[in-house]
Amino acid sequence: MNFLTTSSMLDSVVLSILSKGDAYGYIITQEVMKILEVSESTLYPALRRLQKNGCLEAYDHTENGRNRRYYKITASGRARLKEYLLAWSDSKSKIDSILGGAEIG
Repeated sequence: MNFLTTSSMLDSVVLSILSKGDAYGYIITQEVMKILEVSESTLYPALRRLQKNGCLEAYDHTENGRNRRYYKITASGRARLKEYLLAWSDSKSKIDSILGGAEIG
C-alpha cells in the first residue's frame, strides 16, 4: 500500500533533491522514484510548475554530444523547501503520535 502523493509532496522531494546540486530530468526522476511512485509524465509538469513559480531555473548543457536540460534550485525554491520541511515535521509529529502507538496483531 502507498500513501497518496500530492503535488506538495512531489514538489518538496524535487526541491530537496536539487538542494544538493543541479541535475537533469532523468536523474531527478530516478531519485524521486526511489521514494515515490511517479512517472516521468508526472515529474516533468512538476518541474515546469516549479520553474514557473520561480523555485527552479533551467539551463541546457551538452554532454557527450547530448543536450540535457538541467534544473537548479533558486533562493525562492530554498525558501519554499524550508516551508515544506517545517510543514512535514509538523505533520509527521501528528501522524506519529497516533500511528506510533498503534498495536499490530
